Amino acid sequence: MKISRKLADTLLLRSTQYPVVAIVGPRQSGKTTLVRQIYPEKKYISLEDFDNREFALDDPRGFLDSVKEGAVLDEIQRAPKLLSFLQTEVDRNPEPGRFILTGSNQFLLMKGISQSLAGRISINRLLPFSLEELKGSSYEPDTLEPFLYKGAYPRIYDQNLDSRDWYSNYLSTYFEKDLKDFIHVSDLSAFRKLLILLASSCGQLLNLSSIGNSIGISHNTVKSWISALEASYLVFLMQPYHKNYKKRIVKSPKIYFYDTGIVSTLLKLSDPQQLENHYIRGALFENWAVTEYIKFQMNRGLDSDCYFWRDHTGNEVDLLFERGGSLFPVEIKSGKTITRDYFKGLNYFASLADIQNSALVYGGRIGQNRSGCSVIPWDRWPQFS
Repeated sequence: MKISRKLADTLLLRSTQYPVVAIVGPRQSGKTTLVRQIYPEKKYISLEDFDNREFALDDPRGFLDSVKEGAVLDEIQRAPKLLSFLQTEVDRNPEPGRFILTGSNQFLLMKGISQSLAGRISINRLLPFSLEELKGSSYEPDTLEPFLYKGAYPRIYDQNLDSRDWYSNYLSTYFEKDLKDFIHVSDLSAFRKLLILLASSCGQLLNLSSIGNSIGISHNTVKSWISALEASYLVFLMQPYHKNYKKRIVKSPKIYFYDTGIVSTLLKLSDPQQLENHYIRGALFENWAVTEYIKFQMNRGLDSDCYFWRDHTGNEVDLLFERGGSLFPVEIKSGKTITRDYFKGLNYFASLADIQNSALVYGGRIGQNRSGCSVIPWDRWPQFS
């Protein structure tokens, strides 16, 4: 069953506004499938193909002359020097939607774009399936734990694959092939240990020195390796909200993964039911809820910036973002039964800030409204507006 991607409408709109439209995201998130579906009339060129890549690198002007009518250029990070020549081409003919680019290297692609195509390009991000996209399909999850365990990469669903086998192969390819596109790692064993340690710490504060000491590598090496993981869309950092409200606040970021299936695989979970009582359950649910919000925003071409807030006495709000011009706090709890303690962080934050509305997303199935706080079941998050 074909699953429609929510980003499609945004891409089609941006194609009427910009000469170049880019779709970036992790490998296997569905970028190629999506652009070939919504731009079927465009010539498709994969720069993973050696001959295409050699042509683009050796003779970029000649390469672009061969696609004057425009094209889909897949995996553009394989030929980054092409971007500066693309600038000249779209300045000559700025017809909207001429070139569609896809890429999997966040930092390399962003650097090339900022140097060459600023103001000429719309940058869009495609992550694995959101719950919103799975709704109404035969893949819509009935229960929470199998969904967290399985993750959301399209090929697992499209081809009905065993998720553990698929993620194991995905990570092996990353370590053995893709990683070198981002950074040279002399000790792959230590890098694997880092990734496993980060998985066991998802949703927690990032302490570079502690991680380095655990693995036996320097603070700077940890920082460099995490940057490579960010560039390849495996992990991301959530920064703390800067306003202190006259309280000493935590200033370290929190670490999250873009997909919970990768976390489950790295932690060697072998069955969804293990998540009923596993120590990672709460953090994994928080990780999922945060990424669902990010997907919801990205798919609409909207700002996906979000933060957390924590003071030095342990008061915390899991997720903060701007909504309707106001700060909107969200508490995230994996439990299936609502308790009074779930509202503690929200109530405390509301006493410090001018908060009109808030939300609690939890692992149960019953929605409520409690004096300005929307209680949202996991299967309705984040569609609360």
